[in-house]
Parts: sequence; C-alpha cells; structure tokens
Amino acid sequence: QLQLVESGGGLVQPGGSLRLSCAVFGFTLDYYAIGWFRQAPGKEREGISCISSSVGSTNYADSVKGRFTISRDNAKNTVYLQMNSLKPEDTAVYYCAAAYRHGCPGWVLNTYNYWGQGTQVTVSS
Repeated sequence: QLQLVESGGGLVQPGGSLRLSCAVFGFTLDYYAIGWFRQAPGKEREGISCISSSVGSTNYADSVKGRFTISRDNAKNTVYLQMNSLKPEDTAVYYCAAAYRHGCPGWVLNTYNYWGQGTQVTVSS
C-alpha cells in the first residue's frame, strides 16, 4: 500500500524550530519528487518546498526561503523539513506529497500523485 506519513509537528514558541519527517511506504523515493505543503485555517493549501528525486535540487516559496530546509534520505525513504525561526503565521497543517517525476513540478496540487494525512504545527507564545 502506497502511503506517506508525516510526523514531528507540535507546539513551538516564535523563533523556535521543528523538524518534520515524511516517511514513505510502499514505493521508493528514487523516482519521486517530494513536496511540502501547508494549509492554515480558512486558507488554501500552499506549496512551500520541494526536492527532486535524484540530484536533490530544491525549491522554496518566498515565505519560507532562508528559514526552512528540505532534505531527503533515500536509504530511509524519508524526506525532512527543518523549520527554523518559526513565526505565528507558519501555523498550519503541513502535508507532504509525492510526484512521480524526477524534477519538482511546482505547486499545482494535482501534479502530485500521493498525499500524507498532515501534521499540525502551531507557533504561539
């Protein structure tokens, strides 16, 4: 069964850090680009980061550039999102998604084939 499982969310104070994990089951990461998305209450789901399948090239939305870092460990079939300098506006449910292609497809939701269930990140004092 093809599945993505996010973990690592929680409550953190402004300025703090969290590392999200996206574990993949049922398929290998070698042929998939992985994206991270988030959705805040009342807002549309937005793409924030993506990493390609092979050489590991990365993309970031302007809202997280310089604060978030995406990485992958294909041996562990896991993708990570290191989030530093968190702000209250980063509060959202964070999702990872897999696209069956080598390069990142951008942020169009239906270009991603599989989605996780999400993990809540709350940034508040």
